[in-house]
Amino acid sequence: MPYLPLLLFAVLYAAATAAWDLPLAVGGAYLAISLGCFVAYAIDKSAARRGEWRTPESTLLLLGLCGGWPGGLLAQQWLRHKTSKTSFQWKFYLTVVLNVVLFLVMGRQIGSYPLT
Repeated sequence: MPYLPLLLFAVLYAAATAAWDLPLAVGGAYLAISLGCFVAYAIDKSAARRGEWRTPESTLLLLGLCGGWPGGLLAQQWLRHKTSKTSFQWKFYLTVVLNVVLFLVMGRQIGSYPLT
């Protein structure tokens, strides 16, 4: 069940792309930011293991809010990072909901006014 948000977003993204003819750059942006978010989680996990300076949670959450949450979710599951910290998890899923709402609002705008 931890991957359900990814599956639901993939379906929503496909439907929005079909309905609004979203540019390929939207998907590319999600992939790029998600990769960056995954790397940020990996760096934080590595620092935590070594007892070094950590990436602030606000940075991880902001990356997720900006569209990197799919990468953040994968990093949480694959790296077993931040999965048991309840205070972080509810904030993380709040950023997911906010990002999806922004995606729908902005996707509709972009689809209504093509950039080409």
